[in-house]
Amino acid sequence: MTNKIEAIIFDLDGTMWNALDGIHKTWNQVVANHREYRQEPISFQELEGCLGLPMTDIAGRLFPKTTAEQQQVLMDECCAVENAYLSEHGGILYPALEETLMGLKKSYRLFVVSNCQPGYIESFIKAHKLEKCFDDIECWGNNLLSKGENNKLIMERNNVTSAVYVGDTAGDEESARVAGIPFIYAAYGFGKAKAPDYILEEFAKLPGIMRQIESGV
Repeated sequence: MTNKIEAIIFDLDGTMWNALDGIHKTWNQVVANHREYRQEPISFQELEGCLGLPMTDIAGRLFPKTTAEQQQVLMDECCAVENAYLSEHGGILYPALEETLMGLKKSYRLFVVSNCQPGYIESFIKAHKLEKCFDDIECWGNNLLSKGENNKLIMERNNVTSAVYVGDTAGDEESARVAGIPFIYAAYGFGKAKAPDYILEEFAKLPGIMRQIESGV
């Protein structure tokens, strides 16, 4: 029995790249200009704990003594500076990312769904010249929908009936369940999964897992 998969939907942070250095640098530039809202710099540990969360949740964690309106202003500024920096300087791609994506592109349609702000996925694609790899992208910042709902949205928009989701957190796992598709856990990333359908130890091994899924093993 074969299970033909049409598409692969990817998370971004902790799955395809690590942009923590750039995010940490740019967000602390903004924080330094707003000491009235936060005195101390954002630590790496704080930032890592925010990965995968919607931006409103991140703002609540990082700026707990501010109003929702102030948090929105701060996050908008952080994200604008971050997007500009990352689109030029990029992040750290996981090993063999581009060649693996190009190989997968021959058999599957490739998408990105993230809980990020508008422009973040575009910065990743622009900096690393990956325009040819992806068919469509979607994010929380565009529509304030959960990652699971955006998984469903991108499948509907592109007439995809069978897909898998690749991510590195329990939130990613939940998003796959919401969309009714298998979850491949990127174990090399930042987070933990509860009961993933498949475990990906390194990005370059994804084609082998796809063969495993389609063979019904």
